[in-house]
Amino acid sequence: MSFRSAGFRPTLLGSALALVLALSANAVMAQDAQPETAAPAAASTAATPASAVTAPAVAAAVKPGDATAGQAKAAVCGACHGMDGNSADAQYPKLAGQSEQYIVRQLTSFKAAKRQNPIMMGMAAPLSEQDMHDLGAYFASKTALPGVADQALVEHGQTLFRQGDATRGIPACMACHSIDGRGNPGAMYPQLTSQHAQYIEATLKAWHDGTTWGDDAHSQVMPAIAKQLSADDIAALASYIEGLHSADGQPAATP
Repeated sequence: MSFRSAGFRPTLLGSALALVLALSANAVMAQDAQPETAAPAAASTAATPASAVTAPAVAAAVKPGDATAGQAKAAVCGACHGMDGNSADAQYPKLAGQSEQYIVRQLTSFKAAKRQNPIMMGMAAPLSEQDMHDLGAYFASKTALPGVADQALVEHGQTLFRQGDATRGIPACMACHSIDGRGNPGAMYPQLTSQHAQYIEATLKAWHDGTTWGDDAHSQVMPAIAKQLSADDIAALASYIEGLHSADGQPAATP
């Protein structure tokens, strides 16, 4: 059998062309069908990160401070502040009776280096927010031991604490810290009653000289007031505050 090559070429090309068209049609049909089957999978994939992000956020929610847990965590604090928050060394503040909110705020500031103190910045660095609340709850459950004021300074200190000095733009301390120095936890104004005079004096002097504990409005209040105080004002206030305590829920000193 014989055939001519010229007659074979059209037949072969026609078959090849038909095969190509068939394959192309199948490919187009497959592409058209793909989105319908892939869409649910894509939607499922897109939904996964949202649930993955939400779950840890709920698990990481901070609970109110636990004083029992805080006691164990406070062991390292005792070296400077006393195991019950009553420091023996007057250069370190008493933490006993201080509000949980205020302690959390200060530890947060130390951790963020907004409040500068080499020792406390190092101590606060590894603390979680829950640790801070637990520590605050523990010290809030304790009672500050009473101090003694210098009687020669009481009158001056008491006047500034209770009345301020409007002529110099000095508000009464009790306006924020309460009449008995117990502070205002909601506003994060600290308890002052029975605090060491040495610590109060050093802190007021630092504020007077330009030290701040942060850059927010709350942190600017005391530096602005301290700038108006003289050295005598500061000494009198510090002594009065150390002796300020109550025997039966009432201030020991009266106007």
